[in-house]
Amino acid sequence: MNRLSEYKKDWDAVMDDTKNPLKTYRRSRAYMLMQILAWMWASIFTISIYNFSSFGTTVVGHFLVILGILITTMFFQIAEERGSQNVHQDN
Repeated sequence: MNRLSEYKKDWDAVMDDTKNPLKTYRRSRAYMLMQILAWMWASIFTISIYNFSSFGTTVVGHFLVILGILITTMFFQIAEERGSQNVHQDN
């Protein structure tokens, strides 16, 4: 397997709503949750990059990145645990 297909597989595991743990949710709910995660990550990187010059802020930036990973993991674990309870039914 080449490196590009490995990256695609990793990308899909997070970003493709038919493959990530939110796949069991209705599409509208999965979209909303992905938007929340997107805004969270955008905020984390904005704060991290904006204050790049000071050590304390860099530490806070690293903390926010780790917190963002934990929150994303939490969202995905809850989605997997609820599994069939959230199976979407598109009309």
